[in-house]
Amino acid sequence: MANHKSALKRIRSNETKRLRNRLQHKTARNAIRDLRTTEDKKDAQEQLPKVVAMIDKLAKKNIIHKNKASNLKSKLTKLVAAL
Repeated sequence: MANHKSALKRIRSNETKRLRNRLQHKTARNAIRDLRTTEDKKDAQEQLPKVVAMIDKLAKKNIIHKNKASNLKSKLTKLVAAL
């Protein structure tokens, strides 16, 4: 157990950040899944910029690695172009 006031605060703030990161990651994963299952090209083209922005934010905040973000964006762009 932590003995210092600052350590107790760090435990609380880490938990808050963990939950926020988890929510953002799950939201982005759901958006990616929805984009992948879309059959309509016009709808997919509307969704793509929003999903790419979500992925960029996750990479910027180190929730996912920048290379993983790049790979995801590339694959999704190819998928939308192929519709």
